[in-house]
Amino acid sequence: MTPIVLSTRSYAYLAERVVAHAEWPQGEVVRKSFPDGERYQCIATEIADRDVIIVGGTIDDSDTLELYDLATTAVRAGAYRLTLVIPYFGYSTMERAVKPGEVVTAKSRARLLSSIPEASRGNQVFLLDLHVATIAHYFEGAIRPVHVYGKPIVMEAARRLGGDGFVLACTDAGRAKWVESLANDLGVAAAFVYKRRLDGATTEVSGVSAQVAGKRVVIYDDMIRTGGSLINAARAYKDAGASAIDAIATHGVLPGDSIEKIRATGLFGRVVVTDSHPRAHAQASDFLQVESVAPLLVEHLRDNH
Repeated sequence: MTPIVLSTRSYAYLAERVVAHAEWPQGEVVRKSFPDGERYQCIATEIADRDVIIVGGTIDDSDTLELYDLATTAVRAGAYRLTLVIPYFGYSTMERAVKPGEVVTAKSRARLLSSIPEASRGNQVFLLDLHVATIAHYFEGAIRPVHVYGKPIVMEAARRLGGDGFVLACTDAGRAKWVESLANDLGVAAAFVYKRRLDGATTEVSGVSAQVAGKRVVIYDDMIRTGGSLINAARAYKDAGASAIDAIATHGVLPGDSIEKIRATGLFGRVVVTDSHPRAHAQASDFLQVESVAPLLVEHLRDNH
């Protein structure tokens, strides 16, 4: 059965790329806003007894509720099977409680999406390069989580940026295992920086784990928010003698003027991210190169449909 693709407003661009790559039909969603801010949505395409894929993110609470409302309506309209595609799961900062009484937002949002009524053939959710892999286990009940890894995109970008004999690096030791695995697959050396915490909000780089003098360094992280950690790591590699530095991340969140601040440091040749977040898609340039995750998502969706 050929799936039909819907999307939230923010992810219309990615749904169009999925549709173009897979040659699947795209459904229509009618939207408008009332004067008091209340949102109206209507699935205008007949979806009864169809596999329905909804591309949407959790980039903020409004988008999360839009995704939830669309998915609930799709099931009630008779969807045969429901698949949520969430390229960026945006609550990973609060994936566990450190202090008593803290809200674990990643878990509560996963539970919310788990409460979507079950389609006759079941519900599933595709998640891309989660900041913390255990978030997939926060989904409950009948919904089936599928964690898609962006490794093929990252490796291709690293080879393109690094050429021969580069060093694959990370922003801190917390991503060292993942970067080491990528470096082994690429056949290059891996490096990470040592950090020392000065107080509750401040850290400083105290050393670099590998010889980078005279070498091109490609820094990988799963996401770039404001770029503070990325910039600090790049300065450490530059001070250690790196000849050139580029960066790769799956998710480019990049609020405000973050990408301009990263560029203004003069530390980086290029930054490569995917279009998993609308902010990255909107800010693509010669400096911020944006690769589409649509082909990777379609590959995994076809395997499951």
